[in-house]
Amino acid sequence: MTIDGKTGLRGAGRLGLRGMAAMLAAHVFVYPLPLAAQQATSGSTNWLAAADDSQPDRSGTQPLTGPTDPTAPNTVTDPTTTATTAPPPALETDPQAADIAPLEEDFGRQNLRETRLDNPIASRIRRSEEEDMGIRLGTLVLRPSLNQQIGIEREKTDSGSERRVFSETGLKGTLTSDWSRHELTIGGEGAWQETLSGDGTDKPRARIDANLRLDLADDTIANITGAYSFSREDTNDPNAITGASVQSGVHQFDAGVSLERDLGLLRGSIATQASRYLYSDAELSNGTTLDRSDRDRTRATISARLGVELSTAITPFIEATTGKLIYDDSVDSSGYRRSADIYGAKTGVTVDLGEKLRGEVAVGYEQQRFDDSRLADLSAVTVDGSLFWSPREGTSIDVTLDTTLDPSTAAGVSGGSVHSIDVNLAHDIRSNLVARLTGGAAVSRYDDAGAAADKTVYNAGAGLTWKVNRYLDATADLTYERNDYKSSGDTDKVTALVGLTAKR
Repeated sequence: MTIDGKTGLRGAGRLGLRGMAAMLAAHVFVYPLPLAAQQATSGSTNWLAAADDSQPDRSGTQPLTGPTDPTAPNTVTDPTTTATTAPPPALETDPQAADIAPLEEDFGRQNLRETRLDNPIASRIRRSEEEDMGIRLGTLVLRPSLNQQIGIEREKTDSGSERRVFSETGLKGTLTSDWSRHELTIGGEGAWQETLSGDGTDKPRARIDANLRLDLADDTIANITGAYSFSREDTNDPNAITGASVQSGVHQFDAGVSLERDLGLLRGSIATQASRYLYSDAELSNGTTLDRSDRDRTRATISARLGVELSTAITPFIEATTGKLIYDDSVDSSGYRRSADIYGAKTGVTVDLGEKLRGEVAVGYEQQRFDDSRLADLSAVTVDGSLFWSPREGTSIDVTLDTTLDPSTAAGVSGGSVHSIDVNLAHDIRSNLVARLTGGAAVSRYDDAGAAADKTVYNAGAGLTWKVNRYLDATADLTYERNDYKSSGDTDKVTALVGLTAKR
């Protein structure tokens, strides 16, 4: 009896423990189901349904346990506590959420795959990196580059041919402002040559120019410009000294001020420009020098332009110019008074189609009337302009048209006109490989007394630039130049250059 009683108590105890375990399991595994149904009724997301689309819709079902507070809808009572808990609030729909781009698959990864060199996205990234290059100097950004080249030049004439190997060191840079208003841009480049072997003349050159744009009130813009350049006269130039071992060096200084005003459909501008020319002595083959200061002169002009804006892209215009050409020596070594009055007019059109096409082209007429009546007026029809065309991304074409009046120093010769055209094509073969093609021609025609100096110059070239990295470029260039003279033999010149450019 005692044993059976103890056994019964033990069995009842085990049965009670099993019952408590079953209730706990029901609470853990069964209770979340009605709670999830209650959250679905209140508009919240059912994570069970999201995980398994086969789950039946429980919206509208009542909770299996726990009373509902009538004063707090969508709340349930946790049977294990005496507090009332509310379900998570429904997420508000952001009307702009659809416009937010999803995170990329590679977000947060550090070992990203390398893109192809011809990937256009990679090209845009590299261009952005190039724009970020430079040395910041306060509110200015300096972008310098240093170039070192080795070249071979061969020139063929009727009397024979000359060949030389030379070294050329070049320095180039730009300094631009980073201002919220107004803009300052300064650019400069220079190159020095040194003949290593063979015969030939070194041709150093340098140029620096600056432009300050002032954004004034009432759609008015003022520009202040300045420039300096140096070059050496070519042996084939009509004004060059025959037999000189070193031709005269030409120093040119430029300065100008312009004022532009937007008048609605009309656009007006007025500008003044001054240029100063200085000539150094020429070195003769016998070791003496020849003074060339009789060619020093100053050219000053003032011009006014009026344009009509037919659209945001096309603006035709007319322009008139007047000025004075003043020589330092009132009478040159031949006894001529070469100072002159300048008159000119032209009409053209300005085109601005954004990155695809922009520039202007104008046709006109210019005349110089000399103080000396023995010199005929120097005049010519002018064609001037510059156009930039990008038919596709990574390809650009620059075309420059120019007409200048070149006064002479020969006795009885007024001078001549020079019409030139230059075309430059650049194409990105790959994001780090750029091909360049150049071509052009210049036609020089002098008055009757100097017609023997007429000539036509043709030039063509090709080059490659390999961007080794963002700080170093490798370059290779091949150029050809031909001079056709009316009264003498022709000359042909071929130049090949290879080098490296370090940039920052």
